[in-house]
Amino acid sequence: MHISYKPLWHTLLERDMRKEDLRLAAGMTTNMIANMSKEGKHISMDTLARICETLNCEITDV
Repeated sequence: MHISYKPLWHTLLERDMRKEDLRLAAGMTTNMIANMSKEGKHISMDTLARICETLNCEITDV
């Protein structure tokens, strides 16, 4: 199943953040970002929670 992270990328643009900024702030690996960007693979709920905490946003923004 293909997952879309378009809301997340839009949120990053609104905040003038790069994917690399998110990766470092949320403690993600480069592979996680690459998989999300290119393949739309799922991520764990823990990672999703870290992203939301890092961006101070709701899950619907991701």
